[in-house]
Amino acid sequence: MPSLPRPADLRSASPSRVLFVDLTHTSHTRARTGVQRVCREVTAALARTSDVTPITHDPYLGAWRLLNPAEQRTLSPAGTDAAAARGARWPAATRWSGRARRWLRRPAPTLPAANGLVAPEIFSPHVTAALPDLFARIAGPRVALFHDAIALQLPHLTPPKSVARFPAYLRELALFDGIAAVSADSHAVLENYWDEQRITSRPPVTTIPLGLTPHVPLPPPVTAPTEPVVLCVGTLEGRKNHVALLDAAERLWAEGRIFRLHLVGMAHPQTGRAALDRVRALQAAGRPLRYDGPVDDAALARAYAAATFTVYPSLLEGFGLPVLESLQYGKPCICSARGALGESARGGGCLALDAVDAPALAAAIDRLLSAPAELTALVQAAEARVFRSWNDYAADLRAWMADLSPRT
Repeated sequence: MPSLPRPADLRSASPSRVLFVDLTHTSHTRARTGVQRVCREVTAALARTSDVTPITHDPYLGAWRLLNPAEQRTLSPAGTDAAAARGARWPAATRWSGRARRWLRRPAPTLPAANGLVAPEIFSPHVTAALPDLFARIAGPRVALFHDAIALQLPHLTPPKSVARFPAYLRELALFDGIAAVSADSHAVLENYWDEQRITSRPPVTTIPLGLTPHVPLPPPVTAPTEPVVLCVGTLEGRKNHVALLDAAERLWAEGRIFRLHLVGMAHPQTGRAALDRVRALQAAGRPLRYDGPVDDAALARAYAAATFTVYPSLLEGFGLPVLESLQYGKPCICSARGALGESARGGGCLALDAVDAPALAAAIDRLLSAPAELTALVQAAEARVFRSWNDYAADLRAWMADLSPRT
């Protein structure tokens, strides 16, 4: 991922070509969860062919502004470090600077003129309140990415604050000139919700599947595994269904199956607690289970290199990048056949399941452990696939935006 444009570069960009990208949250977190990775990659890909201006709404200043150098560094290529939490952090200096400017009644920094806006984040209420001011500065189409509505589809596995926020967020999406859904399933979910809520004044919605970072050869394992390694990459949270995976693994270990389970991903402090407790219990019992938490790109590549295959037990996704990333590395993936995950699995290389409960996951893992010919066939199918790049995504997004007009 190339470096992003610096604020000094942005001020000199041609106003007629400037594209704003709202990165209010992403510019204040080192988290590498799915949405944050999409935000960074989409911004970088757009910047390769456009005058991209990353912006943030500063709640302490009470205004939209360009990113400062520290916020720009937060958007540097993913993988320089790995955050243990997904929350936004506003440094004290930034908070006091914004407040002081308001107290002294100094004018807010001036944004350049722009002919478009991309909002790739799940924006907060304070951003929503500031959208009219931002929209008034933009001559061209204002577009939001739509990831999913899982907070409303699986409320019992979602933090209460997210569940409470989502109905308003889905209505606020109708303020934009266009919505780019990341999968056909997400597209249908949004349209159905608007239908149910009788929201008639709404923008066009299109489906633009996400891209992947360029494939890099896997490094050789530091030490060759002496037994099969089953890898699972993803945040430990309720809907990711790690408890079912851990129960499946314990069932197989109790039956004498020989393999190691390797988990990678930060743990959600609320909905990931049950999975963390189960991990610790299994490790205390001496089971061959490794949990690394969040890792950087180099460590993740080493994990894939050592893996025999992967499991992504998630119940529901808006897209499911870990499935395609596993396949891009040539590693077959066990995942759900439903929704957006099913869309990713259809191209080959996956063992797609109608159910992802513990018995189904145990049977699927056992099947690939005991059927080398089937595993080899899945490896070959994964290696034969052609994957979209982030450049492909950016080109499709810009082409679609070119046909949109601002709504009155």
